[in-house]
Amino acid sequence: MKVRNSLKSLLSRNRNNRLVRRKGRVYVINKVQRRFKARQG
Repeated sequence: MKVRNSLKSLLSRNRNNRLVRRKGRVYVINKVQRRFKARQG
């Protein structure tokens, strides 16, 4: 998992990426290609 300032660039890289908010943190998760995982905050 990467911790990044901007998740927007990562979101556009794969169309299965989802933006999820949990406990005040923003995550990018992808159920199909698991390497696209990131956290912000």
